[in-house]
Amino acid sequence: MTGEFQGLVAVVTGGASGIGLNTARELASRGATVAVLDLAPGELDEGLHGFQADVRDRASVDAAIAAVATELGGIDIVVNNAGISAIGSVEESTDEDWARVLDVNVTGMARVTAAALPHLRQSSHAAVVNLSSIAALNGLPQRALYSASKGAVLALTFAMATDHVRDGIRVNCVSPGTVHTPFVDRFLTQFEDPEAEMAALNARQATGRMVSTQEVADAICYLASPRSGSTTGTALDVDGGMTHLRVRS
Repeated sequence: MTGEFQGLVAVVTGGASGIGLNTARELASRGATVAVLDLAPGELDEGLHGFQADVRDRASVDAAIAAVATELGGIDIVVNNAGISAIGSVEESTDEDWARVLDVNVTGMARVTAAALPHLRQSSHAAVVNLSSIAALNGLPQRALYSASKGAVLALTFAMATDHVRDGIRVNCVSPGTVHTPFVDRFLTQFEDPEAEMAALNARQATGRMVSTQEVADAICYLASPRSGSTTGTALDVDGGMTHLRVRS
């Protein structure tokens, strides 16, 4: 198999489902050797290599990253996709909620990247792509904790890009809008009129529909690719125009 990622090893956290799985598949289809890090990798497509890891536990992360580097021959790309959601205002989120979400969404990215850095420094093409969200820069209702975590990811991306640019490591992030995932479908079942809520989520994007997981995966692959060699410290919105467009109804 040939492609722009031929000969490169990519790590995708939370890669067993949703955006992560789509990203892992896309990277593999373009020639990468892909390691999926997940709490439960399960049965994966042929060509994807599963490694059990909990991003909340540094020993677990260190062991998984070391196993990837040994078994697959190094690490060139890290996609920090693992994350969890949170619904509610600051009044509705407990201290335990804050600790859990920030530990996964922010500190988890730092743990994985820190463990991978010695291997990334050995790569002639090293790239880190973090998953932020438009919630980082847009005030969304009932998303206080989630927004805070993704705002931290955005700041972390810029800081890591600065710290490691001289190491030859590019660091960027993708900021999706509302993405149609199984989580969204499950979330909608909580409402009396799921179809009306689905229509409202679609309407939030200027394009009139939610973002697909494949569209996010394609954006991640662009930032991870050798073709974006001069792109670092950048946040790429994949949001159907939600952040900047104000179309008339």
